[in-house]
Amino acid sequence: MLVGGIHFFENDDPYLIAKKALRVNLSDLASMGAEPLGYLLGIALPNKNFDPDKWLSPFVDGLKDDQERYQLKLWGGDTVSTTGPVTVSVTAIGQTENTVCLSRSGAKIGDNIYVSGTLGDAAAGLVVLREKMDQEKFEYLIKRYHLPEPRIKLGRALLEIATSMLDISDGLLGDISHICRHSNIGAEIESKKIPVSSALGNLLATKADYSSLTWSGGDDYELLFTTSPSNDHVIKKLSGQLGIKLTKIGKITEGHKVTILDGEGVEIKFNKRGFSHF
Repeated sequence: MLVGGIHFFENDDPYLIAKKALRVNLSDLASMGAEPLGYLLGIALPNKNFDPDKWLSPFVDGLKDDQERYQLKLWGGDTVSTTGPVTVSVTAIGQTENTVCLSRSGAKIGDNIYVSGTLGDAAAGLVVLREKMDQEKFEYLIKRYHLPEPRIKLGRALLEIATSMLDISDGLLGDISHICRHSNIGAEIESKKIPVSSALGNLLATKADYSSLTWSGGDDYELLFTTSPSNDHVIKKLSGQLGIKLTKIGKITEGHKVTILDGEGVEIKFNKRGFSHF
């Protein structure tokens, strides 16, 4: 569910809102190794000072483009008026081969921790927009905020390899904590191994205090997964085949603690674990 003023700016292009609403749900399917089939859509539109026809036209175009891109169809839903902000709710439906799907509960002590892509970009894009920085200079970060890329092919390829997986929506530390809690284990992450884009690197060169976005920022929708060290060579080959950066950032440990280490191996103390709605 995406709510105006919470998940997107109320003056954002409806075309981009539609795409993000679909993609964040497709990312959930990707994290279970599923292939998208269709989706249900609910929309609540303001009943005052709002032109529904003007807003819906680009919104529908965004849905159409991504339906074609990801090969799925709208199966049904509902549209209502509201005294609150625009609210968009998508339920994506998919299937996996042989009814097997990945969950958060299969990580094992000694497993390696991997992430796809780069982290912190979307959260940095939000910072750029909120603080009215140079949008042309940080266009890549803004695009990552508006248009996440669901890793559907990667999720399917990891179905028989990963022991646990989810997509990073609330921040790396918050989401690895979910795996730890459900798998009854701990995790150790090396901060210097967290993959960072050149665009975010340029931002951090002048604003180093935003470095925590790589582990606490949300909205990346990259895949976070665990797998046996014996699969390292398989992961490297898969990265080349799909053209997706896959980075080993840590390991699963005994206990229940999530630890993040600096370049010297010293534990970093952090106040913010990740985004939480409540």
